Amino acid sequence: MSDSQEATSPVAGIGGPAACVSKVELRVSCKSLLDRDTLNKSDPCVMLMVQNQGQWTELDRTEVIKSNLNPVFAKVLMLDYYFEEVQKLRFEVYDIHGTHSIGTRDDDFLGGVECTLGQVMFSCAFYVILLKIHHCVKELECLLGASAFSVSCFTFLIDVHIVAQKKMVKPLLLKYGKYAGKSTITIHAEEISGNNGYVELSFCAKKLDDKDLFSKSDPFLEIYRINDDGTEQLVHRTEVIKNNLNPVWEPFKVSLISLCSCDDERKLKCLVWDYDSRGKHDFIGEFYTNFKEMQKISSGNKVTWDCINPKYKLKKKNYKNSGLVILSDLKLHRVYSFLDYIMGGCQIHFTVAIDFTASNGDPRNSCSLHYINPYQPNEYLKALIAVGEICQDYDSDKRFSALGFGARIPPNYEVSHDFAINFNPEDDECEEIQGVVEAYQNCLPKIQLYGPTNVAPIISRIAKLAAGKEPIKDASLYHILLILTDGVVTDMADTREAIVRASYQPMSIIIVGVGNADFTDMEILDGDDGVLRSPKGEPVLRDIVQFVPFRDFKTASPAALAKCVLAEVPKQVVEYFSHKAIPPINPPCTPPQY
Repeated sequence: MSDSQEATSPVAGIGGPAACVSKVELRVSCKSLLDRDTLNKSDPCVMLMVQNQGQWTELDRTEVIKSNLNPVFAKVLMLDYYFEEVQKLRFEVYDIHGTHSIGTRDDDFLGGVECTLGQVMFSCAFYVILLKIHHCVKELECLLGASAFSVSCFTFLIDVHIVAQKKMVKPLLLKYGKYAGKSTITIHAEEISGNNGYVELSFCAKKLDDKDLFSKSDPFLEIYRINDDGTEQLVHRTEVIKNNLNPVWEPFKVSLISLCSCDDERKLKCLVWDYDSRGKHDFIGEFYTNFKEMQKISSGNKVTWDCINPKYKLKKKNYKNSGLVILSDLKLHRVYSFLDYIMGGCQIHFTVAIDFTASNGDPRNSCSLHYINPYQPNEYLKALIAVGEICQDYDSDKRFSALGFGARIPPNYEVSHDFAINFNPEDDECEEIQGVVEAYQNCLPKIQLYGPTNVAPIISRIAKLAAGKEPIKDASLYHILLILTDGVVTDMADTREAIVRASYQPMSIIIVGVGNADFTDMEILDGDDGVLRSPKGEPVLRDIVQFVPFRDFKTASPAALAKCVLAEVPKQVVEYFSHKAIPPINPPCTPPQY
């Protein structure tokens, strides 16, 4: 058994006004579907549609199940859940003919249903799954006059653990709202929280019963989770291995909450079938297990179960089994959240880089973007304070690097694109955000605004600092570089190259455009609309840049700006450490099992 950390692949970005609360897994099954085929039964498939700006687009689809009017689909449909949004969903069921895409005239529409993700998530049936009754007997002596007697008093302490089973059942509708006979669709929803993790399982079997006359069995394996109310939920269905009594199935991954609701001792039911193209699969055998038993696998050892056919066991005296099912490998992957890393001891080091090019205007002039108004801060200070005050809470020493670029600096007044605004090259850090503000204000009279607007040197500097002298082995430090500039960067090619290099390091870059310049070209650096590439075509390892024009937040509160520019940082932190397979310094404790 191996324990590792693996990168997550979010379905949708966290950027924008809404922050993803969590991810949701949807499992779909249908009953009493219409039979559109003449010789066989329908071959159903479910398409998941989402509505964006009034338009329905396909998000995902299930596999096709051959010749089955009561299909239980194995494929999990995953999407992000946003608490503050109405997420409209549409499930469409088709009878598929051939290998072409869904929706052609050759496919038969079997029905559909519309709902919201919120309706699915909160169509809950609550079940009490644990009831611990502690029985305590006390003998009380009650004296009434001359008589005395003992009274037994029973005290019951009830510990109730409630789990929400999120399930919605709806009738399928044809066009114009007509019911599709007695057809229904059932949607199970399960929330995937940040630290559930997932497991990769590898199964094989030996000496399975041969159910075919002229060839060998075509086995596949199904795993069901036994819910607290006794119902069974399909977790995974393997591929079919043709004509083989000793199949080796492909490894598969499943979240721990899907497999066992993060309960190691939850019962799992495993079934082995001989595949039939008409949907009448032959039962080979079954066995029961739990995740705790699966974890007994270790290097060189495998976990083996007898595959039992209950009917054969009753009828045959010398019956032993219908084959063996073997768990040959188990890899447990922990998936950590941003808070897991922060609470585990990860520090956020904040660096600000300020544009001192001449296009900002003479700081002595009230029209300058660098003008120091005694009554209200300029845009540079507003952006600095709004973002810095959030970041300082995640840095224990509250010391921040403050750099400048695009100015002539003392003593020789040569142009520098990477200088400490406190003019101490050995220690560019300032005490708290107020110290950065004071260094900025003290710096202005001592420098000459010049140009051009080159930011690649500072990005490369912080990337080198983030990389460190030794390979990064723990999640102790992550860097945020805030670049405040009044125009489009001049060294765009070098900047793209620097960002691609920086994407391999534990850092994020926030660029705030100050003033009323045309920042259209700056959108290139923000990978929201595509993948940023170096001049040679090399893509970034991960999206680490967020660009925001300050003018969009002039009338908003400082918190609104900070929320927008920092929205993607949690995702970027997790993506970096996940990609490097680095867990938190102090990983969260596993929740108690009931």
